[in-house]
Amino acid sequence: MADPVNPPGAPSARGRDARARLLDAAVQAFAARGFHGTTTRDIASAAGMSPAALYVHYGSKEELLHEISLAGHRTALGICEQAVAASEQPAEQLRVLVRDFVRHHAANNTVARIVNYELGALAPEHRAEIDGLRHAMDMLVRDLVRRGVRDGEFDTPEPAVTGAALLSLGIDVSRWYAAGGWSPDQVADHYAELALRMVGASGSSPG
Repeated sequence: MADPVNPPGAPSARGRDARARLLDAAVQAFAARGFHGTTTRDIASAAGMSPAALYVHYGSKEELLHEISLAGHRTALGICEQAVAASEQPAEQLRVLVRDFVRHHAANNTVARIVNYELGALAPEHRAEIDGLRHAMDMLVRDLVRRGVRDGEFDTPEPAVTGAALLSLGIDVSRWYAAGGWSPDQVADHYAELALRMVGASGSSPG
């Protein structure tokens, strides 16, 4: 009988641990040196492995970047989808979406910087996959702003541009955020209020 914990073809617990260590090491190396400044030896050494051992689990450092980027973008898209599902009111959907999206990018700023600013290092097929997830997020937020305008909750002349701006502001938090100043919650709450002002939400104060 097949092992239900480790079905045929699935990595063992030891293999999963090794992959996780390599991913963590890659995150730290990419954050410190950038993708192009990082070697597979750097990653393997930080994970306590030989360079040859890395290739047992990943075919290249680009494959590591792809896995990091894929996980990060799936998480970000999930945050957006959950926010929209949490309410039927566009203003509340937007408030929750921006708050949770920004909190995520502040609290996980190291990974988020790699996910959003190393896109050019991905192989074409991997970049296409990630672009699909980014497009889904973009369309979700643009549709949310359009619905808010249609329902009379928002007042913005360019819903598509505003939606793109909202995501860009949230993503950029990962570039400048550093612990020790504002907390992720403080930044997230402030950005949520800014978002409502950007779309001209009913009842939001301009100043």
